[in-house]
Parts: sequence; structure tokens; C-alpha cells
Amino acid sequence: MIVLVINCGSSSLKYQLIDSESEKALAVGLCERIGIDGRLNHTPAGGEKVVVEAPMENHEAAIKMVLDALIDKNHGVIKSLSEIGAVGHRVVHGGEKFASSVVITEEVIAAIEECNDLAPLHNPANLIGIRACQAIMPGVPMVGVFDTAFHQTMPPKAYLYGLPYEYYEKYKIRRYGFHGTSHSYVAKKTLELTGLDSNNSKVIVCHLGNGASITAVLNGKSVDTSMGFTPLEGLIMGTRSGSIDPAIIEFIANKEGKSIEEIMNILQKKSGVYGMSGVSSDFRDLEAAANAGNEKAKIAKEVFIYRVARYIGSYAAAMNGVDAISFTAGLGENDMKVRASVLSYLEFLGIKLDVEKNNTRGKEIIITTDDSKVKVCVIPTNEELAIARETVGLL
Repeated sequence: MIVLVINCGSSSLKYQLIDSESEKALAVGLCERIGIDGRLNHTPAGGEKVVVEAPMENHEAAIKMVLDALIDKNHGVIKSLSEIGAVGHRVVHGGEKFASSVVITEEVIAAIEECNDLAPLHNPANLIGIRACQAIMPGVPMVGVFDTAFHQTMPPKAYLYGLPYEYYEKYKIRRYGFHGTSHSYVAKKTLELTGLDSNNSKVIVCHLGNGASITAVLNGKSVDTSMGFTPLEGLIMGTRSGSIDPAIIEFIANKEGKSIEEIMNILQKKSGVYGMSGVSSDFRDLEAAANAGNEKAKIAKEVFIYRVARYIGSYAAAMNGVDAISFTAGLGENDMKVRASVLSYLEFLGIKLDVEKNNTRGKEIIITTDDSKVKVCVIPTNEELAIARETVGLL
């Protein structure tokens, strides 16, 4: 089956067309500036990237442009849209309603809409993409794959906050966790690569990119994760603060005369390693600045690495041990110095890094020595393939 995977944002749309049998991407692309002037970046497998500048009034127009590109006589990869057997949609927040992927119905759409308050920047955009595909591709099965679903196996001791219980009952305020498709995909790949038994395994997945989260996976199931009610909690990230003392919000608001909305914008977009360093949210820029003597850039990087190691240590305690640790996403897959620095804190676990094997980027590999008590892996994530697999599995 050929599956179209859609990841819809407020003004952008990422897509992949995947052959589920070979699990190869036939085409990948991105629609940008939807509702403004519009740009399509389309790359067929084995071909050159095609850039089309054209108005995209809305997401339906963007999806129409994507479908036209897929069947274009010059850079298309299928002859007819009838070859597309299903569409898999990434949906950020499923609340407590969705513990697994689902075939999209009107009832499902209504339930996703009820979660809009939990992800006001993401869920409405995801729904726009679903509606647009339904309008253009009537009769083609649609599947919703939720970022939060993988973490629905967390026990109450991991997902409840120290707040009056009525807020959980009334508003479902709890830890949800995100990056679920990535954590699920990488955890399964870790078991395959290391030969661990899925029913007797303790794995920690480190999804380290501009957005970053860590998950404890016990016997194949998420039992704790660093992101919380929103993707703001947990690790320090590119521009996000991660976990802070909540009283800081009131303190800054009073000192600076700022509103809650203004403070939240600072925590989301002006903090993290970018805010700490004053340089960039990109670790390559931080590394260059630190090497040039920028002390704030050096400290920002050290703080990030320390937080990662601290979460790994706490999750090893939560599972009473750890068999394997995997690094994934842009930073985790490509920055060998960050990996080595994180692991230097964890030698007490019996981890022995193979320096030569660690000298790799974007490659699936075990980077520890044969006698290391904990296997450490680098595993490139593939959320689109994970969504395609979930989609096919339901049809």
C-alpha cells in the first residue's frame, strides 16, 4: 500500500509518500507560508528538489498542490491519485481519549476538537489538514496518529502533578508527554539492534533536537517521560526553558511589568540554550562560539548536557536499572561530543564508550564496547515511517 503521511502546522505542511511494503519514501516535501504567498519544496526519490512558488490560500490549496506534484509528469512519482491507499495524519494531542492510533471518523474529529485547549497551536492545524484531505480525497481512509498516545501507559505516580486533585478531574491537568511516535519507533529499533527481549527490557530514549525529551521504556511501554502537560516541561531546549520553579513566572512578571502571555512567550521562544547563550538555538553555533571563548555559550551547552544526564539517571532509578540508552533526533544522531559528554556522567552504570564507534553521524550503531554493562545506541528517528506503519496496521 502507498501511504501519504501528513504533518500539518499552522502555516506549513510536511509530507512523505511511502511505499509500505518496501518502507521507502517515494517523495518528501514541505509546503511553507500557507495563507501568505506559498512555497512548495518537493523532492522525488532519487531526483532533484523542485521548488514551486505559488499562492496557497489555505491548507486545502496546499494539499491540492502536493497531490498535483505527486502525479506531475516531470517530477511525480505515481501515475494517479488512486494509487494512494490511505493518509496518515500526525495529531499532536489526544489527551486521555486516545491511547493508540485510530481510523478517523466524525466522532474522532469531535474528540480531537475537545483536546484543542491542550494544544491550541497544534491540534486545530492538524484538524485543518484532516478536513482538507477529506475534501480532496473522499473515500480514502484517514488515520490519526497521536504524539501523546505512546505515553498513555504511564502510571498515575508518573503522570500526576502535586496539585489539588480536582484540577485533574475537572481539566485533565497531568503529564501527557510528546514525541511519542519518535520514542516508540526508536524504542522498538533499540530492541532489534541490541537483541533485548521486549518483555524484559529497560530502555531510555533520548530525543535530542531543538525540541528535546527523554522517555523511560519498561518492557516496551512508556512509564515516564520528561515533557509534561505541554512540550515546555522537561529538558532545556533550543528556545524553550524546560522545567523551572513556577514562582519565577510571577517574579519576572512583577519585576518587568509583563503579562502571563508575555512571560509564556519568553519561556517558549526566547529561553533555552538560545536565551542562556545569547548566541543561537543551534548547537553547532554554540560549539563554534564556545570554541571562540564565549563563556555563556559554553555554560549553556554544559547545562543542557547535565540535564540530559540527570534525567537518564533518574529514569534508571525509576526502572531499577537500564539495559540500553538510545540517542536520536538532530542533535542526538549527529553530535558525538554531546553524546560523549552526557555519557561521562554515567560511568557509574558501567557504560564504556567506544570512541571510534561514537565518531558517527546519522547512522544506526551501538557506540559502546562489547563489555559495557549498558548498551548505548545511535538510532535515526523516522516519525513519518512510524505513522505509515500505524496507518497500515489499522486498515
